[in-house]
Amino acid sequence: MRSASPRLWPYAPANSPVALPDTNLFFASSGLVELSPPTSSHDAPLTGASLQSYCSSFSSSEGTVDDILVAKNGAPMNQRRPFLLLGELANPYRLQDIQIGPLPIFTVRLTGLCRTYADGLDPRDTYPGVHHITLARTPGWWELTHMAMATVEQMKAMIAWLDNGKSGMWKPVKPAEGSLHFEFGRLEAPAHEDIVWDGESELVERDAPPFTAPEIDRSSVMVPVHTRYGCYDNRGRLARATHLPQRQFHEGMFRRGSSMKWNDVLNTL
Repeated sequence: MRSASPRLWPYAPANSPVALPDTNLFFASSGLVELSPPTSSHDAPLTGASLQSYCSSFSSSEGTVDDILVAKNGAPMNQRRPFLLLGELANPYRLQDIQIGPLPIFTVRLTGLCRTYADGLDPRDTYPGVHHITLARTPGWWELTHMAMATVEQMKAMIAWLDNGKSGMWKPVKPAEGSLHFEFGRLEAPAHEDIVWDGESELVERDAPPFTAPEIDRSSVMVPVHTRYGCYDNRGRLARATHLPQRQFHEGMFRRGSSMKWNDVLNTL
């Protein structure tokens, strides 16, 4: 953690979106609280009440997540559902702008799915603006991202902020492929040279590190995806946010190619 204040968080839009933050945390306008994971283990994928209970048991210097929700006047965990934060929405600086309210955020691991750039530009705040992140398949891939336990109202507010007045640009979906786990250790994503490209599809040919924490039932998880243009098409390949910083993407690739349709790069329920 760099700062307990969302407004002092160092990642302004010019540096985002990257995988933020580097720990589990509880977001509130009054400050950020680091969360420590529970010691309990689960064999079956977490979903519904079991997922809510597990997320509630993360702890901090201010008590459990349930304790902090009560102290911050947040909706209880039984009113919250899992919602993936792939890019700018994981930025405390941005969540403060949206006035999202109390929000527990957890570090999670994507497998078989990657964060890639939506083929569009959000001009707000700074030039060149923010290149938002959407989701696409890559067999064998893994990386870190974040998952919030959000109320329906919070989900709607985050999607409305992504839409920026153009309703329908972003759509909440449930992935029908890949897997999702909590992740408690450091995790290095595959390098660019680990990806094999046969001219039609990409595949990671490297053994994945072992999982460190329980699996999350992906059928219960919502994620916003860019539906107007899908994701950026780099001559048939994906421009992964893990390998390509936002400014480098903007200056070297953006508007120099085409786009992939969102339903061609991700199967949904």
